[in-house]
Amino acid sequence: MITRRELLLATASTLAAGSLAPWSGAIAGSRSLLRKPIPSSGEYLPVIGMGTWQTFHVDDDADERAPLREVLRVFFDRGGTLIDSSPMYAQAEEVAGELVAELGEHERLFAATKVWTDGRDEGIEQMERSFRRMRVERMDLMQIHNLRDWRAHLPTLREWQQHGRVRYIGITTSNTAQYEAFAALMRSETLDFVQFNYNIGMRSAEQELLPLAAERGMAVLVNRPFGGGDLFPRVRGQKLPAWAAEFDCESWAQFFLKFVVSHPAVTCAIPATSNPRHAADNMGAGFGRLPDARMRARMARYVDEL
Repeated sequence: MITRRELLLATASTLAAGSLAPWSGAIAGSRSLLRKPIPSSGEYLPVIGMGTWQTFHVDDDADERAPLREVLRVFFDRGGTLIDSSPMYAQAEEVAGELVAELGEHERLFAATKVWTDGRDEGIEQMERSFRRMRVERMDLMQIHNLRDWRAHLPTLREWQQHGRVRYIGITTSNTAQYEAFAALMRSETLDFVQFNYNIGMRSAEQELLPLAAERGMAVLVNRPFGGGDLFPRVRGQKLPAWAAEFDCESWAQFFLKFVVSHPAVTCAIPATSNPRHAADNMGAGFGRLPDARMRARMARYVDEL
């Protein structure tokens, strides 16, 4: 199976070595960082965030943490703010919190995590621990992970939001089998954010969840925008189509990410990586033009036919 690194090396249009230079507000011809509003507040978020599943679960080892520190440096230098984690990701919350502190970037951080346990009291204990691990006094976004015991946790989230302990609340899933229950909850509850899986190779969220989010005024975080890495083998040996330049696309990773964040209902995609060069490549998708509806259909057909 070809790796993303091999694809980056094989694609002539990948980012140049100089692309790891600190972000200065503009890249490649004064392009501006793309941001979208959170419907419930109007606050703008960069369209590319950072996931931490698997990638940030490392031991307290300098050699393991060094590339992750560089990933976050690249992320913040290019204007990133939202980092998403969960207690389910083992040490990821703690590692992310420590590295953000080392970089002195808590002022810019939009901290997002989840509650993932059963019972009201257990949920409170777990969320308090997440605050400590991510080193924040107020969580920007607290989500109920995979709908787990949402009836117990949602009242707590609403209370904490009312008292300013969390700014936004939401629900998540990464399992298409939960889509029916997820949609039902979106209809019955007022939420600031929803998070679910969506990518160019798995577009079932377009049928109901994305239109519903737009209708209900909910911001959308997209997990698994690369399909857990499964999209890269599909383009093995394939050059980027020439028409990808029409939306300022320089790599397959940007092709996949620009497809996701160009959907009108999507607020932010949260790819995860432990490779600084991949982080720079991912952030590149947040600059320049995005494909319109006609181009998105062309992109989907192209990938479907591979």
